[in-house]
Amino acid sequence: MRSAEIYGNQRGENVIGTTAQNDMRIVVIPAKSRDEIQRTTRLNVAAYCRVSTDQEEQENSYEAQISYYTEKIGKNNDWQMAGIFADEGITGTQAKKRPEFLKMIRLCRQRKIDMVLTKSLSRFARNTVDSLNYIRELKALGIAVIFEKENINTLETDTEMMLTIMSCFAQAESESISKNVSWGIRQSFKNGNVPMQYARLLGYKKGDGGNAEIIPDEAEVVREIYRCYLDGMSMNLIADRLNAKGLTTKGSGSPYRKAVVQRILTNEKYTGDALLQKTYVTDCITKKTRKNNGELPMYLVKNHHEPIISRSDFNRVQEEMARRSAKRTIADKLTKTGQGKYSAKYALSELLICGECGEHYRRVTWTAKGFKEIKWRCVSRIQYGKKKCHSSPTVDEQALHRAIVSAINDLCTVKDDVAKALRESITEVLDPNQNGSIQAAQQRIDELARNIDELIRLATVPETAVTAMADIEKFSEEMKALREFIETEKAKKATTTRSSAELNAVLERLEHEEFTMTEYDDVAVRQLIEKITVESKDTITVTFKGSFEVRKELNGD
Repeated sequence: MRSAEIYGNQRGENVIGTTAQNDMRIVVIPAKSRDEIQRTTRLNVAAYCRVSTDQEEQENSYEAQISYYTEKIGKNNDWQMAGIFADEGITGTQAKKRPEFLKMIRLCRQRKIDMVLTKSLSRFARNTVDSLNYIRELKALGIAVIFEKENINTLETDTEMMLTIMSCFAQAESESISKNVSWGIRQSFKNGNVPMQYARLLGYKKGDGGNAEIIPDEAEVVREIYRCYLDGMSMNLIADRLNAKGLTTKGSGSPYRKAVVQRILTNEKYTGDALLQKTYVTDCITKKTRKNNGELPMYLVKNHHEPIISRSDFNRVQEEMARRSAKRTIADKLTKTGQGKYSAKYALSELLICGECGEHYRRVTWTAKGFKEIKWRCVSRIQYGKKKCHSSPTVDEQALHRAIVSAINDLCTVKDDVAKALRESITEVLDPNQNGSIQAAQQRIDELARNIDELIRLATVPETAVTAMADIEKFSEEMKALREFIETEKAKKATTTRSSAELNAVLERLEHEEFTMTEYDDVAVRQLIEKITVESKDTITVTFKGSFEVRKELNGD
């Protein structure tokens, strides 16, 4: 067998080898250059450019990039313009936030673009995964991406490794910039610089000198929202009330919804304070925002601007939210009917108590002989029959309402005596010695801590180790008890502060309002009454805030 050889024929072809059996020849046809292949038609060339900031020099760069690519594509006779796609002032870490980029990709998929020019990998994408995925997709479509700074053509061989490395560098750059920006924001927070979102912040506008200025009409809406919530209304009902007045949300001009009302009720800025870094961005790639539950420090700037809502009313709202939420949770777990849930619709669902078993009453509708009657029944009787509550009566709603109205009018006739009792109650709940007790306990804890530090030193000496360890244990137990005392006193203080605020509200109404109730009103009932106990089928006891009681007959005065 003849060995293979390479030789040229008369036509200039390269022939590889022959065989002994026949005259078979293998001819190599040289590959054409890419330019030769594409000479028959002009390439549709697009350019992509992006700037990352809204700084003036970057805006100039943005305009310069458009001018540069327009000229570059126009000068090449083998190219024709397929468009210049530019995202101005938009992050490069997520493609979904770059509409022009996505538009360019769609045209590539439609085979309306043959080549993409871009300044560098960092302009194309700063997310390694996104960058490689889009490059691979375009490469599969036969579309080249030319990175001018790196001098990379993605259709050329052996570019994957280089692209991966360069994309990682671009992502690292983005992460570094993000960290620097986050650090700058946190330093700004530490210095008490408060970003006020005036476009969405109901009640405020940017005033002279850049300071927050109250808008009276909007501020009154905020006060109404807080007032209605403390009067027992739900967030949905408040939203319906505002919409019925023809009011719309600030900024978007859309109708009020529960979420909007909730944001207003939980925004500490209405007290004149500002809590900073309540949320944070998890990373610069996903841009996901997460609630700060202690992962990062928060900064409370007190008395930053003029308040619309008092801190006491704001705190009362937060406590009321927690109370309503707790009732829902307990009800969902423990009751069959869910009667324990907070009811914004009927005040009596919260206030009417069975005198026998202590459970709440529930509003029910009875139908007899074609007529509907509204009654109130003990929840325990509804759920378990006479098993747990044997003789609780069913109460007619109209009779109940008449008795409550009569009790409130009785209260108003002796309001001077009631006001005196309320003042005494307020004095009692505001214990002047409470702060002193907490301070004394904290001083004792500090003293014990110093003693323990000294005992730890003595515990290292054999002669005094046993005694020192015993004293350390004794002092540690005392410190534990003192800390528990402080926590209990602080909780008591919060409760008494709330109670005094409620009593003051009742006192203010009694002292400044002259009224006689002619019909039942849920709002007045919530404001004035602590509870209503059903004693029997004929009698109820109305306990007003401040512990003033009125006993009323259900079928008379």
